[in-house]
Amino acid sequence: MRTESRLFTGVAVFFGGEAALYGWWSREPAGTAALVLAFLMASLVAFFLRVQYRKRGLRAQDRGEGEVVDTAGPVDFFPPHSPWPITTALAAVVLAFGIVFGLWLALIGFGLLAMGVCGLVFQYADRGVQRSGSPEQAGGSVSSTSTRSS
Repeated sequence: MRTESRLFTGVAVFFGGEAALYGWWSREPAGTAALVLAFLMASLVAFFLRVQYRKRGLRAQDRGEGEVVDTAGPVDFFPPHSPWPITTALAAVVLAFGIVFGLWLALIGFGLLAMGVCGLVFQYADRGVQRSGSPEQAGGSVSSTSTRSS
């Protein structure tokens, strides 16, 4: 993730410089705000990737002598089914309608959206306990999918 963090750091520096030059030269607030937001979003991704690199170290893709077989094995946990993505999508639609039709509907949409996002975030919050040992030790069976590269 070192390469990706450097890439997004470069993108963030570019947007930051462009936002400063554009804001100083044009004095136009909408374009400046858009460039500042692009800078902030690229900075957020760069920061996340930098933290992940420091926490996990080099991946096989980051090493020059890394082989394809080094990345083989279980990929990660993918939830089989979840009601929260559709709840979040429908809540975003209600919020958008609320912006058009009235504050009361927007507040309902915002509440539903907060519920959907919290459901997505905390759905598997206690799953970290299972990762400390094997599935048999955690008291349940976990089906894992592994992907092999050839």
